[in-house]
Amino acid sequence: MEGVLLDPAQLAKAAVDIASDKKASDILLLDIREVTVFADYFVICSGTNPRLIQTIAETIDEELGKQGARLLHREGTADTGWILMDFGDVVIHIFAPKEREYYRLERLWSDAKTVVYLQ
Repeated sequence: MEGVLLDPAQLAKAAVDIASDKKASDILLLDIREVTVFADYFVICSGTNPRLIQTIAETIDEELGKQGARLLHREGTADTGWILMDFGDVVIHIFAPKEREYYRLERLWSDAKTVVYLQ
């Protein structure tokens, strides 16, 4: 499958699978096409500590890159408890539990359709 450019839905689902494989928790895939124009999907997940958050981010970047996706922008660090990864149509948020509770993206984007939720 290397080098095959995935459509946004496939890319988002691949990110969910990768996060799950790397032991991310509370993984949520939101279809935000009806509520905004800047992206199609949000993937939101949590990591229990900075090392895990970093591993999840690095693995998503590496694995999606193998499938033709390009990371356009990255913000935050594992030490701040939040990493945002922008792949264009798919935006991935990786949080520490405390920061996820603080930002409450699920509530902010509650009009979006939930595609996948894995605890």
